[in-house]
Amino acid sequence: MLILSDLWRTVRLFAVVTPADPATMVALAEALFAGGIRGMEITFRSEHTADTIRQIKNRLPEMILGAGTVLTPDQAATAQDAGADFAVAPGCRLAVIEAAQTIGIPFAPGVATPSEVETALAAGCRCLKLFPAELLGGLPYLQAISAPYAHLDPHWLPLGGIDLQKIGEYLIQPEVAAVGGSFLAPAHLVQNRDWNGITELAKKTMATLS
Repeated sequence: MLILSDLWRTVRLFAVVTPADPATMVALAEALFAGGIRGMEITFRSEHTADTIRQIKNRLPEMILGAGTVLTPDQAATAQDAGADFAVAPGCRLAVIEAAQTIGIPFAPGVATPSEVETALAAGCRCLKLFPAELLGGLPYLQAISAPYAHLDPHWLPLGGIDLQKIGEYLIQPEVAAVGGSFLAPAHLVQNRDWNGITELAKKTMATLS
């Protein structure tokens, strides 16, 4: 059985992307992979999301793919059918948690408050997405909100506003399983199809983690 926290800790860093056409996203995935990135979150903010997940998985089966912005039970099922390794949401909706548990796709709800953390934990979730991490207060906020629940051993994926300068600060925290950011796929580089630039940025980022 796939343990989501183990998967996150293996990858450690996810590039968060909103898909354009699948062919461009496959090229992006290849560029990221060449630079050492082994995880992507493909958000459900586009009609291309399911096709993008499917095509990247076919081309790069080693790339760990999360489906992001999963807001409905149907999207959770679509993500699983497309081949996503897990799904995450910006918020904590019990209907989506229950649907993900029923169909068997690993799922992490988004949380921003203690009440949302407790709702997620009570529903059986031990992997939580802190969103939007930096706007909420960054690492100090994560440390404050996670402390009362440390004995329950939740694993955290902070996303939202995290950049190259801050990822290391998050990843040295024992409660943080992985981080994600859109900075790994800047819009101007993707639009210009500057795959070498993407690869070099990925290499630079990975070098900060070694």
